[in-house]
Amino acid sequence: MKRLALGVGLAAVTAGVVVAISTGSAAAAGTDVTGQKYSDASSTLSGAGYTVIVGTTFGDEQGRDDCVVVNAVPRTVAAPENSSGSATKEMVVSLNCDSGAASNKSAGYSMGSPEGRAAKAAEESAAAKASAQASPDSGGQ
Repeated sequence: MKRLALGVGLAAVTAGVVVAISTGSAAAAGTDVTGQKYSDASSTLSGAGYTVIVGTTFGDEQGRDDCVVVNAVPRTVAAPENSSGSATKEMVVSLNCDSGAASNKSAGYSMGSPEGRAAKAAEESAAAKASAQASPDSGGQ
């Protein structure tokens, strides 16, 4: 009988955790800025009434405005006790400031990620364009 009670108690706690997690992500669903540049994400979030807080940054190859938001977590900060203030909506973002695809000489996106494949394709496209502009036009000979 004690095992049954313990099992029911754990199930109730687990259900409560799932509800709490899903409520948090649902609140942020309308303001999903993951994958955007920080400058664009910051404007979007400010327009939605959030104060943007940079929680973590990794990489140092780009300016903050060009960094990519890799995670965004909403939080509400209560007003100080005994004040007439109101709660503040904040969005804590994590930024990736690496640029391009990773290589043996520089940090960057993994080729296993969509960002890495896109960065590599962009590098190859730029190299092909530069090569085409550098080569003389031999069509008239």
